[in-house]
Amino acid sequence: MNRAAAPTPLTRYGWTDALAAEFAPHAADGLVPGRIVRVDRGRCEAVADAGEGLLTLHADTGPVTSPDPVRNPCTGDWAAFDAERRTVRALLPRRTAFIRSTSSQRSEGQVLAANVDIALIAVSLAAELDLGRVERFVALAWESGAEPMVLLTKADVVPDAIGLSYLTTDTEAAAPGVRVLPVSAASGLGIDVLTELLGGEQGRTAALLGQSGAGKSTLTNALLGDEVQDVRATRDSDGKGRHTTSTRDLLPLPAGGVLIDTPGLRGVGLWDAEDGVAQAFAEIEELARDCRFHDCSHTVEPGCAVLEAIEDGTLPERRLESYRKLVRENERIASQSDARLRADILREWKQKRALGRHMMERKRGPQA
Repeated sequence: MNRAAAPTPLTRYGWTDALAAEFAPHAADGLVPGRIVRVDRGRCEAVADAGEGLLTLHADTGPVTSPDPVRNPCTGDWAAFDAERRTVRALLPRRTAFIRSTSSQRSEGQVLAANVDIALIAVSLAAELDLGRVERFVALAWESGAEPMVLLTKADVVPDAIGLSYLTTDTEAAAPGVRVLPVSAASGLGIDVLTELLGGEQGRTAALLGQSGAGKSTLTNALLGDEVQDVRATRDSDGKGRHTTSTRDLLPLPAGGVLIDTPGLRGVGLWDAEDGVAQAFAEIEELARDCRFHDCSHTVEPGCAVLEAIEDGTLPERRLESYRKLVRENERIASQSDARLRADILREWKQKRALGRHMMERKRGPQA
């Protein structure tokens, strides 16, 4: 990772030489660099470097607001600010973006966090382990460009080390190539490992993601060493919590690095995540290369290497079913997005045609 050679007030927030080079044209226009720490209803809070140390800015995001929600400012974005007018003038290119589909009928995407190095996927051990949900989060994390890491939170509720090791092993099998770390804010288990992983003078940006009740706010407070985020008890009936975090907040950590704490997610729909799904199920993709037919659906075809792996027990059938489900979902979202794109293009073409007809009528003048 290209880090800044000469520390600046923004270094602890992830400022690099590459970002400085991208910002250079904006500096020539008298703008100042900063990182968005919170967005709420067309306004944002950011930390900016105005030349005299860090400045907290409350700025209007209107000048860069886009009809496409994916392009709008979000927590973690680097931006060029007009400090005097307190507005965002431009967003710097994102290195990574964690995007999920919304429940909108327009098949829109929603950016949960930008410029993230590590996606920390919080999975509570106080509830039944849902490996399918783990796989879904991991696919979205790989697609974002960030490195996924699964945190098995509330590990202190597991009564014995053997039981915890089984749960860890099962999760590792559902997330090949992904580090799985049991953690507990109550006992301190794993907190030192996380602190070292994220910290340092030029620390990393982590986004904490998961369902409501997964213990994200409690874990955030443990990493911060302070009661910054509100914490409420989970319901005994289903182990779920209330949405104690209502905004996505970027928080500097005492040992270095920054953490983006996100609200609990009821759903994590895929959004153009073909590569992420392929990486999350890398062993199936590798097996598929040996199938007799290049377009094998891994259902009934002869010579299917994936089905052979199911039969000999080297591939769990649950993994294949989960893979099929996510592939189908991603294809559906992609087809809806293509339809929306075609509709947007057609609408724009009709508007231009109507404008052209109007201009021609004005040019001709009133007809007798």
